[in-house]
Amino acid sequence: MYKSLIRPILFRYDPEKIHHFTFSSIRFLNSIPGFPAIFKSIYEVNDPRLEREVFGLKFKNPVGLAAGMDKDAKLYKELSDLGFGFIEIGTLTPKPQDGNPKKRLFRLREDSAIINRMGFNNGGVQEAVERLKKNPKGKGHVLIGGNIGKNKVTPNEDAVSDYEICFDALYHYVDYFVVNVSSPNTPNLRELQDKEPLTRLLQTLQDKNAAKPKQKPILLKIAPDLTDEQLLDIIDIIKTTGIAGVIATNTTISRDGLQSENKIEMGGLSGKPLAKRSTEVIRFLSQKSNNAFPIIGVGGIHTPEDALEKLEAGASLIQLYTGFIYEGPGLIRDINKKILES
Repeated sequence: MYKSLIRPILFRYDPEKIHHFTFSSIRFLNSIPGFPAIFKSIYEVNDPRLEREVFGLKFKNPVGLAAGMDKDAKLYKELSDLGFGFIEIGTLTPKPQDGNPKKRLFRLREDSAIINRMGFNNGGVQEAVERLKKNPKGKGHVLIGGNIGKNKVTPNEDAVSDYEICFDALYHYVDYFVVNVSSPNTPNLRELQDKEPLTRLLQTLQDKNAAKPKQKPILLKIAPDLTDEQLLDIIDIIKTTGIAGVIATNTTISRDGLQSENKIEMGGLSGKPLAKRSTEVIRFLSQKSNNAFPIIGVGGIHTPEDALEKLEAGASLIQLYTGFIYEGPGLIRDINKKILES
């Protein structure tokens, strides 16, 4: 029903406006008694064989929501009821920021893709913390990843302090952290992926983590546009700093093979065109590191077969974003069922 009825209506309107409309609709429906149970009965697949223990955390299933959709932790409980095993919020920055000027989100229908140049628009980390305080411990807890970045006005030489602020603010309220230095939509941010500044950033966070009563897993989200040499550097950096793992990959600046008119738009590309490259990165990291660390695979997952390809390439968990928008929440259920069959 989603692809035949709901999506054609939604896709007639501006993507960013539809995003806010969809969030409001999901929130409204979940406020009606009985609806959360209906969503769970349709989309949730509960089976102990789906459970995964990765970097010390227990996931009820390996299918998560990637960062970027619920930036401000406004809908993590409701989205979890659609069958996700975990929700990643953010990217969050120390101070609120509006992001880049609109229009900044574009559908590429012929390519089953999206280009965004949002620019870390969010209400600031403290606003998200207030919402995360409502996430119960124990039964009913939604496993949350906190994706953190720097404010646009913060120069790269001071970037570490922005990540520290976000780490400290979120420490008690997220289950794992993701360091985002790979978005193409914040000027000069990707320069922080270079070996020296990235090692310094991750080591600073690891030192801060070690001083806490309980360490939280820290992951690094990387771009799909890195060369093999740079990916080998990433492996070295993970070994040196001891962070928990990698998310592969963020959006790409490549436009190879696109058909849609919107391919000329600046920003990060996600969706089907990213599938092959993200899998290549996963496989490269897994093989060259001898499976030394967990990988969360994301990029171009639109079918259960796409998900299995990521897992077979070496991913321990996967995340959806664009595929969720194009295929609907049934994709989560179908992936989990396919995993059980495989």
